[in-house]
Amino acid sequence: MQTIEFNHEWKMRLLNRFLAYVKIYSTSDPESETTPSTERQWDIAKYIFQELQDLGLADVSMDENGYIMAYVPSNIPENEPTVGFIAHYDTSPDFKGEHVNPQIWDDYNGGDLVLNAATGFTLSSEKFPSLKKYVGKTLITTDGTTLLGADDKAGVAEIVTAAEYLLAHPEIKHGRIAIGFTPDEEIGRGAHKFDVKKFGAEYAYTMDGSEVGELEYENFNAAGAVVKINGLSVHPGYAFGQMKNAGLLAVEFAQMLPANETPATTKGFEGFYHLMEIKGDVSEAKLQYIIRDHDADKFENRKKFINEKVAEFNAKHGENTAEIEIKEQYRNMKQQFEGKMHIVEIAEQAMKDANIEPKIKAIRGGTDGAQLSYMGLPCPNIFAGGENFHGPYEFVALESMEKAVKVIVNIAKAKK
Repeated sequence: MQTIEFNHEWKMRLLNRFLAYVKIYSTSDPESETTPSTERQWDIAKYIFQELQDLGLADVSMDENGYIMAYVPSNIPENEPTVGFIAHYDTSPDFKGEHVNPQIWDDYNGGDLVLNAATGFTLSSEKFPSLKKYVGKTLITTDGTTLLGADDKAGVAEIVTAAEYLLAHPEIKHGRIAIGFTPDEEIGRGAHKFDVKKFGAEYAYTMDGSEVGELEYENFNAAGAVVKINGLSVHPGYAFGQMKNAGLLAVEFAQMLPANETPATTKGFEGFYHLMEIKGDVSEAKLQYIIRDHDADKFENRKKFINEKVAEFNAKHGENTAEIEIKEQYRNMKQQFEGKMHIVEIAEQAMKDANIEPKIKAIRGGTDGAQLSYMGLPCPNIFAGGENFHGPYEFVALESMEKAVKVIVNIAKAKK
């Protein structure tokens, strides 16, 4: 198979593209009902849209909800299926995503990285031993005050760079390539308004995984739950026997869920309840949870369990003291690949052709691909290269992003 050569010029294109993306504030908001959920996501959406047009991709479009699509036309006479690549441009609301100031570390030596001299904030190789895998690589980190946004702006940069590379190298024969970029993936709504029919791909891949080699076609079943606690505010001097402090009641409710079933105490195929946010005062408080499990029956039991806890809570504190709303977010996509495992095998071979060892595993999370697979677009997930997502310790190696570009190009030219 023809080897993809990525010289210094192409590496710098990839790097500069990624740096431009991460500096654009695009955090999503789970409490918003609009699409995109934040006005700021339009800034990066418009930037990407213009970039795709300037690169000369075909049929570049952006709809009223911020979904972007474009195509690399086929350069072969054969009638091969259209293959798609998808990434999301929003960043997680779990940590600050504004004023991202990326740091570049050439020829990383394997030691600690002081990301912020003023605060002493350090990316420790002892705390994060995976750093040792990147000795000699070019690392891109935060400055310790924000997340980086490699999730998933690395994926966006890789797809755009691969499309640009294919346009610049017509000697690489391929069928029609569809690319799509979505808002609001981080709040579980990235594929809700994705037009699968318009996209026109027979199957696709999300570039939204972590370390090099990851290939995933199994994920959590997912739901979000909001528990509202209704209190009663009374002057504290006259509160005896009357006040119902919603803040204290919220803490009590949180302690009713299993302490050993949280993200920090589970691994592999184990599910959890994750308290994302708790806020309130004497009058009212809200607890925002995400509920996860790979097994469909266990997932249903988890939703039933938290509802039962609300009922128990109300039996103790009075009717309607607690209210709960549960919204499903996505389902495990594994069953959507029955009889379609060739889609996974194509990606696996594309990695091997790029001298990458595939690491096939289940996702302890979700991607747009989970929802898209249920919408009729089978969509495994491939690594984008970053690690430590959703916080100030996030980083990505330029070489990892380069490998992702090579995998995209290899899939594009693979025999379907």
